[in-house]
Amino acid sequence: MPDTRLLLLLRIGSFLCFAGWAWVHFYWQAPYGKLLWNDGTFSLAEKLGIEWDDFVGSGANDGFIQKWSGWIGWLYLLCAVLSLTAKKASRWQLAGLLGGCGLLVILSFAKYLGAQQQLPMFVEHGGQMLMPALLVAALAKGVRHRTTEIVAIVALIATFAGHGAYALGFHWPTPANFFGMTRVILGIEQDAAKIFLLVAGILDFVICVGIFISWARRPCVLYAAIWGLLTALARPVSGMSTDLNFWGADQFVHEAILRAPHYVIPLFLFFLWKRESDAPVADLSISPEQTNLSTES
Repeated sequence: MPDTRLLLLLRIGSFLCFAGWAWVHFYWQAPYGKLLWNDGTFSLAEKLGIEWDDFVGSGANDGFIQKWSGWIGWLYLLCAVLSLTAKKASRWQLAGLLGGCGLLVILSFAKYLGAQQQLPMFVEHGGQMLMPALLVAALAKGVRHRTTEIVAIVALIATFAGHGAYALGFHWPTPANFFGMTRVILGIEQDAAKIFLLVAGILDFVICVGIFISWARRPCVLYAAIWGLLTALARPVSGMSTDLNFWGADQFVHEAILRAPHYVIPLFLFFLWKRESDAPVADLSISPEQTNLSTES
C-alpha cells in the first residue's frame, strides 16, 4: 500500500477516536467522576470562588464539572479536525495532536480510577491513547520509520493485553458487559460465554507474542484487525433496538467509533509488514538487443 494511503488510514483512526469521545463529552457525561468528585477538587473550586451549588449543579448539566466536560469536548473536536488536516511542517498542529494524546491519557486514568484501579482498564486504552502519537510519528518521521512502527506495536500490545487480561478473568474479574454482549450476539448461555471469552483472551495474548515472529506477525495483526472491528461493533449490535429512540444509535454507535484504533492500528501494521515475496521483482531477463550486442562484441 502506498505511504499516502497508510497515512490516511492513521488519520481516519485518530479522527474517529477523537470524534467518538467528543460525542461522549457533548451528549453524555465523560468518565471524570472519580477524578473530580473529591474533597481536593472542591477545595480548589472554593479557592476559585465557586460555591457548592455551582460546583455540583442542579442535575440539569449546569454544574461546573458538567460545563467543564463540555469545554473539553471542544478540544476533542479540535483534535479530530487536526487529525485530518495536520501537516508535517506545522509544529503547532503536531503539538495539538500530542496535547490530544494527553487528554486521552487523563480520560483513561479517570476510567482506571472509576474501575477501582484495575490495571487492565488503563492498559486496554493504550491503542486510543497512542493513536494521536502514532499519527504524529508518521507525519514527522514517515509511516515506515522505525519509531512509527514501534509506537504502533506498543499500542497494539497494550490494547490486546488489556482485553485479554479481562477476558481471561484470572486476576481481574471479567466485566459483566463482556458476558452480556457475548450472550446477546451469539445467543449462548453463561457457561458457554465464559469458555468463548477464555479462548478469546488466550488469542489476545497469542497476538501479543506472535507479532514478534516473522512468519506469524501478518496473520496475527490481520486477526487483530478483524477481532478489533468485531468487538467495537459488538456495542451497537448488542445494545441497539427498534424500541429505543433513534434505535439507540445515540447511545451505542459512538462506542464503536471511538474504538477505531483497535482495528486501524493492526490493519496499519498488516499493510506495513508486506511480505518480501509480494514486492515487485526486478526484471532480470535479457532483451534481444542486449543479446545482439554481446554477440557482436
